[in-house]
Amino acid sequence: MDQEYSIALLTCWYGDYPWYFPYFIKSCAHNPTIDFIIVTGNTQEIPDKPLNVIIINKSLKDFKAVTATKFGFEVNFDNPYKICDFKPAYGLLFQDILEKYDYWGHGDIDMMYGDIRSFITPNICNQYDLISAHKDFITGTFCLFRNNDLMRTLFMESPDYQKAFSSNEYSGFDECDFLFDELQTPGITVFDFPDHISMTHVVCKAHKEKRIKVLFESYMHKRMSNKMRWDNGRIIYSNKKECLFYDMIQYKNECEDKTVIYPIPNIFYFNKKGINKNSFWRLAGLKMLPKRKIFKKVRIFQL
Repeated sequence: MDQEYSIALLTCWYGDYPWYFPYFIKSCAHNPTIDFIIVTGNTQEIPDKPLNVIIINKSLKDFKAVTATKFGFEVNFDNPYKICDFKPAYGLLFQDILEKYDYWGHGDIDMMYGDIRSFITPNICNQYDLISAHKDFITGTFCLFRNNDLMRTLFMESPDYQKAFSSNEYSGFDECDFLFDELQTPGITVFDFPDHISMTHVVCKAHKEKRIKVLFESYMHKRMSNKMRWDNGRIIYSNKKECLFYDMIQYKNECEDKTVIYPIPNIFYFNKKGINKNSFWRLAGLKMLPKRKIFKKVRIFQL
């Protein structure tokens, strides 16, 4: 039997937990062999928190103090969103918390996990030092690093990491310096943009030099959609594609109704109307139509 590698996904969150947070917690509970660590100044009790969601209380001031100690220079920022730039450094910044895991990763809470282990298999872990959830660049939403000295400090191979961390504004260092569209253009690589500072450049360079093995894979769905379902721990798109997670960055703002269903059901749908127990098609009154006509309606409404 293949070894099951221990994995921790860490995120830093400062402020109140958002309306969709209970759904995130539900998806963590359905991945019991993975630990989800939230570093936060929020002392709010989390209903139905599973044991694998671990809360580490640190103030923003504490976070800045840790970075100064680990990096040897001060950071100065006011907006907690700036912490996203530091994601590739979490393995170093929180080394004492993460030391017992084979892999550590950075993530977010505006997302719904599917069955992580069905994607991040022992065979994948055997082969790769870094696993990103997009085929063209590092994703801040989900990226796993093998827990060793090289991967903990890989971000330091950027000659500009101190500049990125010292600026007051978020720079996109953790991902690709906002080159999302460019890097999805056929024939274009991050090496075509030498002036852009990002972890994607660092990782691709180390991979090209064969010092690490990297997997860039399309594991997520991101766009607003009426075709997304969370089903007993699995994320299903359009009844035919399973995803590792659903990135809710657009959905959380664009859905019409932000009411949370309690208790959180084992099957629910992400509709433009809001998260609910019924599919978009049922909400549209199509459930009584013959199957052939329903299929045609689905094609008409397909995004």
